[in-house]
This record gives sequence, structure tokens and C-alpha cells, in this order.
Amino acid sequence: MFLVTPIARAIQDAGIFSWDLGLTLINFVTPSRKVDHVTPAGHPGAGGTWPEYIPPTEGDSRCSCPALNAMANHGILPRDGKNISFPEMNSTIRATYNFAPSFCFFVPNFAARMLNKSYGKDRFDLADLDLHNGIEHDASLTREDLHFVKDQGKPHLPFVRELLDSASGKDKDGNVLLTPADLSRYSAKRRAESRANNPEFSLDLFHKMFGSSNSSTLLTVFGGRVSDLESILIDERFPEGWESRVREPFGLTIASFQPTVLKVEFGIDESKYAAEASSTAAVESGEPNPAA
Repeated sequence: MFLVTPIARAIQDAGIFSWDLGLTLINFVTPSRKVDHVTPAGHPGAGGTWPEYIPPTEGDSRCSCPALNAMANHGILPRDGKNISFPEMNSTIRATYNFAPSFCFFVPNFAARMLNKSYGKDRFDLADLDLHNGIEHDASLTREDLHFVKDQGKPHLPFVRELLDSASGKDKDGNVLLTPADLSRYSAKRRAESRANNPEFSLDLFHKMFGSSNSSTLLTVFGGRVSDLESILIDERFPEGWESRVREPFGLTIASFQPTVLKVEFGIDESKYAAEASSTAAVESGEPNPAA
């Protein structure tokens, strides 16, 4: 019995990645979706028209993922963020953000495993996803570490503002853009700060890659456009007229996503910020400055 589940999971994952590779290849030879036609007809957001935005109220469930919170704030997921099925999460993410069906199955299925729940039978609240070092992790770009703030459902606005202010790119229309290098620099700074300040800091290789995956959606799904990300990351709200920047007919696949993720992760050099972070932490704690 103890061997059956790992073997079954390995077989399932192999099937998902094979499926994903096939979709990646099909995307190469199939025309892209037209601008303003990325969100499927009949789904919330089609034609850039999103359901009414209502901020969460007391008792609503939210998590550390702005993309999921925005879906709840617009009523695409239950507005209270509760009693969500994993297949519901799968289908709504796919239509809202144009992730590939392989991607949209893999992530909710991973979440179900993490929570020891059945993908097909059980339900969850958004806050359940913030099991520490499951999906939620230290050194987030938009949240303070769990050691300092137990409720991960709200963005830490100074972090968000610093991230957006670091944007150094521009497109042909003059829109300010976050670049992979911007994300690498700010990720390095956040990791150094978190390591210096959080006595329970942990960030293994898996969660480093997961963090870079999260931040890379800002470049792929949102195109790095700061004017859109201000709404998504601060208010967790879709800008009017917004649609996913992913135009591939079968959506963003796991395989096609990896070059962006790796570019961000391999560009992170925490050592550039370590001394400054340690010095700041020492000053704030009243301890002798190690850099002095």
C-alpha cells in the first residue's frame, strides 16, 4: 500500500508531462488567438468585461496568490473563497488566464496532494492553500513571511510598490514593463532580507523554483505591464478590458513556461544584498553591526 501511491503518482505525472509536451508542440503549429478573443466566449472576462469587483469582507477566505484572490473578488470563484472543488479551480484558471489544460490539472492536483485531499471529491478554502512550505513560502515578493504575519491573504503594499517601482523595461507603446532581470534582482533582495530577519527562515531548492515560477507569471500571463499589475497586485482586481497576454491556442504549457522561470531563477544573486540586509537587521534589533 505504501508503494502503490508513489508509483501511481509518478505514472500520473509522467502522463501529464507527456500531454503537456504534446500541447506545446501543437501550439507551435497552430495560429494564436486573436487579441480581444483570448478569454473564451461565455466565460467571465470575455471581451474584456469582468464581473463586478467586490473586495473581501470579514470572514472571507483569501490566500497568498493574487491571481486566485482576484478571481474570488470578481465572483469567478466563490466570493467568500470557500468550498471550492479542485476541478472548479482547474477550469476557471484555464479560462481566465489561458494556462494549458495540462498545467491547470497539474497545479490543483498538486494542491490536493499537499492538503491530503481527493482531487475529485474534496473541497477547500483559499486560505487552506497557505500551508507553510507547501505552496506558500518565505521571501515572497508580495507578502511578509508567515513568521511575521499569519494571515497571508493580504498583500504587503511596501513590497508590491518596491517591486513595481523596480521595473526597467518599456514596450513599443511606451508601457513600463517588469523584466526577468528586474524580478531576479528583487527576488535576491527579498531572499537576503528574509534570511537576515526571519529566525525561522527556510527556502529549499523546490521553493526557490516555485517562487520564481510565481513571479514569472507576471511576465507571461500579465506581460510585465506595470499599469495592469498595480491593479492585480494591490487591489487584486482585473483592469477593465484586460485579458491574458498568453495567446497560444492551447494556453501556457509547463514546458513553454520553464525558460522564463529558469531565466529569473538563474539571474538571482542573493550575495549582492546579503551584507546590506544583515546590517539593516542588526540595526533594527539593536545588535552590533556585523558589517562595521
